[in-house]
Amino acid sequence: MGWWITLGIFVLLAILPLGVSAKYSEAGPHVRLILGPFRITLLPRKKKEKKPNPKAEAKKAEKEAQKQAQKQAKKKAAKEAKEKTASEKVTKPLIEEKGGSITDFLPLVKVLGQFLNGFRKKLRVNVLELKLTMAADDPCDLAVNYGKAWAALGNLMPQLERIFKIKKRNLEIACDFTASQTLILARLDLTITLGRILSLLAVTGFRALKVFLNIKKKRKGGAQL
Repeated sequence: MGWWITLGIFVLLAILPLGVSAKYSEAGPHVRLILGPFRITLLPRKKKEKKPNPKAEAKKAEKEAQKQAQKQAKKKAAKEAKEKTASEKVTKPLIEEKGGSITDFLPLVKVLGQFLNGFRKKLRVNVLELKLTMAADDPCDLAVNYGKAWAALGNLMPQLERIFKIKKRNLEIACDFTASQTLILARLDLTITLGRILSLLAVTGFRALKVFLNIKKKRKGGAQL
């Protein structure tokens, strides 16, 4: 029975969605961390109200004065050391470090590229929202810009759909002839399950190990794997 419970826990953890939800609106940026069914607000942070404490303020002022005094003393010591070094014309030898073989480095770059590509494919765009309310002084300019905005969005969406799997989208462009500035409302929810992350790390780790063993064997004079 205990094995079944353990297995069930591992399965639940494997399908647990992890990600971030970012939104920009009239209230400003809003970022939340996604942990399964939970949402943890990262931005904006809640401000804690601090009660005035005369003793603490006095202590803080004293510490600040000590810091300023230490800072001035360090500046003076650094200036004196610099002048002394310049007068003695002391020169320190540069330590040069040679690079490694580029033929050994390129396979590592390939593994990194495969990891990033695999990570991109496993990401899910749960929500993609964009509402653009355009404004302009001249109605003719506004109409032209309105058409350009839809054309740009039409060209952008196929590119995004080739990169990500988008589950829900809500795109809207509107005109407001009375508005003084263009407004935007945007939201993006990105998630990936823990199971996908672990599987990707396992595959990438195997590929990286193979490359490292190949480099080690080649440096010892053996044939490549």
